[in-house]
Amino acid sequence: MSDWLEHSVQVEVEVPIELSWNLWSDLEQMPRWMKWIDSVHVLEEDPELSRWKLASGGFEFSWLSRILKVVPNQIIQWESIDGLPNKGAVRFYDRHGSSIVKLTIAYDIPGVLGQLMDNLFLGRIVESTIQADLERFREYAIQVKT
Repeated sequence: MSDWLEHSVQVEVEVPIELSWNLWSDLEQMPRWMKWIDSVHVLEEDPELSRWKLASGGFEFSWLSRILKVVPNQIIQWESIDGLPNKGAVRFYDRHGSSIVKLTIAYDIPGVLGQLMDNLFLGRIVESTIQADLERFREYAIQVKT
């Protein structure tokens, strides 16, 4: 038995939406601001697929992800097709000179982790981690802009 948890966080970034979009669209750059993502590799044979590796707190997971929907400057939506079950979307909102980036992640807690950790506790850790990741993204985007 498993439980899906979902989290949404957002941040306003003081860069044009096109820059926020371009940075997120380059999946292999995500480890620059997402502390828990160790690596992302887009498959040459199918650019809709990417191999992800998460390494955090002594745990390591990997998965193959498929891009489900792309609307430039609006949304990138994905789901895993093997490995750690997860899905989500990053959405972009134009604020005329700045942008709002909203990240929604849903994941299936592996049985062993579900037994070890209270879901509420795990959820708070994940939410604070991805909020910190978005704040790092904001700083990174501002540095790229200048």
